[in-house]
Amino acid sequence: MFLHLGGDVIVSKNDIIAIIDIKNLNRNVATKEFLQVADQEGFIKKISDKANEKSLILTTKNVYLSPISSTTLKKRAENIKFMIDDWEQE
Repeated sequence: MFLHLGGDVIVSKNDIIAIIDIKNLNRNVATKEFLQVADQEGFIKKISDKANEKSLILTTKNVYLSPISSTTLKKRAENIKFMIDDWEQE
C-alpha cells in the first residue's frame, strides 16, 4: 500500500523506515549530522516550505520533510491497514 506524505508525494509503506516529529530532531547530535550529510548528498526532498515542516519521513531511498504531522501520517497508515483487513474479510 501507499501513503500520501503531502503535496504530490506518495511512497510505498514498505519503503518507510521512520516517521519523526520535526520538534524532536534537534535533540540529538547524530541526527543533526545525518541530516546534514543527507542534504549535502541530495537525499532530502522538501514537500513544503521550511516554516510548514512538521515531520521527517525516512525511506529506503530519500528523506522527506512533510507539512503533515507525524501523528496524522501514522493515523493514515493505520487506516489503510484497517481498510485492507475489512476488505479481505468480505
